[in-house]
Amino acid sequence: MTNMEEGRTHQAYVELRWSDFDRFGHMNNAQYVEIVQESRVQFSLDNFVAQGLPMPMFVVRHLEADYRIPIVPGPSKKVLVESTVVKVGKTSFTTRQEIKDDQGRTACVIDCVQVALDTKTLEPREITEEEARILTQGQR
Repeated sequence: MTNMEEGRTHQAYVELRWSDFDRFGHMNNAQYVEIVQESRVQFSLDNFVAQGLPMPMFVVRHLEADYRIPIVPGPSKKVLVESTVVKVGKTSFTTRQEIKDDQGRTACVIDCVQVALDTKTLEPREITEEEARILTQGQR
């Protein structure tokens, strides 16, 4: 389940799997990265593919995670990822993604720089005006 809220915030619920948790009962740190990746794919499906556009090729250039509280299995068996585009440049953009537990607490904040690539040359390319409009939800 996903939607856009407040202009530029994309919400996606990501189901948790038993393999996300370590032997101490909390989410393994590497799984936070997997969770936000699933949310970024959903963002592209919801905002590019749903409008009849091809899935753009954006690749992660840099990722920074701030782990705040552990996620433990809760009754909902899912987490909420709120993603906001905080900067759009010539060939890259930056998102801030907050992973929230089933009580609405922010468990982790991940800032991610992604680069647009040409699908044939695999070289960086300029972000198109249409992509920039979608990324900023018309607030550019």
